[in-house]
Amino acid sequence: MADAKRAADTKAAAAEKTAAEEKTTPSKPKPELSSAQRAAAVIVALGAEKASELYKYMEPEDVELLTIEVAKLGFLDSEQTESILSDFYQMCMTNKAVTEGGLEYARSVLEKAYGQQAADDLLNKVTKSLKNRQFSFMSKADARFLFSTLQSERPQTIALVLSYLEADKAAGVIAQLDEAKQVRVVESIAKIDTVSPTAVKIVEHEMSKKFSNLITSANVKVGGIDYVANVMNNLDRTSEKNIFDGLSSYNQDLADEIRKRMFVFEDIVTMDDRSVQRFVRDCDTRDLVLSLKAANEEVANKLFTNMSTRMAQTIKDDLEITTNVRMKDVEEAQQRIVDIIRSLEERNEIIILKGGKDDIIA
Repeated sequence: MADAKRAADTKAAAAEKTAAEEKTTPSKPKPELSSAQRAAAVIVALGAEKASELYKYMEPEDVELLTIEVAKLGFLDSEQTESILSDFYQMCMTNKAVTEGGLEYARSVLEKAYGQQAADDLLNKVTKSLKNRQFSFMSKADARFLFSTLQSERPQTIALVLSYLEADKAAGVIAQLDEAKQVRVVESIAKIDTVSPTAVKIVEHEMSKKFSNLITSANVKVGGIDYVANVMNNLDRTSEKNIFDGLSSYNQDLADEIRKRMFVFEDIVTMDDRSVQRFVRDCDTRDLVLSLKAANEEVANKLFTNMSTRMAQTIKDDLEITTNVRMKDVEEAQQRIVDIIRSLEERNEIIILKGGKDDIIA
């Protein structure tokens, strides 16, 4: 009897010790879940019946991807599940506030509920998501079908729609437009900043007659000069020249700003060696030194390997003794080099690869 009691006491003491050790041992941090895994966790938490209702509003390929993530998900503890569902609820409420009351209304509601920082984070996520959803029914159409749908629309309407598409697809549509309309469309895209939900809704409703699924949203940033520069980089050279010639005739400043953003100093790494060797000959040595003060290693290596050994060593020596350089001077030197590159490219003395659309024959 005494032996049994001692055994029981020993077992109890061991259990208490184990429990104490578990409390004092720091738990391992849980791995961060991807957005796809978090979506799968929501589906699991909702249950099959409610999840099936959500599936009705999703694209078949999205359902397939989500189902795969659900199958791979494994075990989630209650703490993780609660956190994911809380985030999901906040996103739903933010989405509702934005679409029904606009961005500023949503901001005021969210700041009262969650504070300024959380409100900013939620709005950034939702506005990005909404922008990606705008005209999503057109995203799977090819450039030829998009052109047949848009060709009779006003340039401003075409510009708005193209601003929501991938740059290469927008370029494919612009390349098929007549020369006068090409210029007007590119100018309109460059001038777009924010768009009201009403304007988007009207255009989207017209487009949805030929496609599907009208979606509304709050003001989000679309288009702009950076976007149109990306579009131009994907156009063929004939269309690019026509657009710049037409645009320069009455808006030289805009044409110059777009041109500047089409090729930047860091893009030197994409050029072939012969082209680099050609423009280096026309560059001032001082500009090369200044430009390399803030250049990444890849750009520096590209330049040095296409110089004579003597020139490369001279520039490296000058770099060591050139100190206290203003960033403004570096940027101006890089821009002068870019201007030389663009000038040589216009004279067909060098080649700038454009969106993978140029085949080079040695």
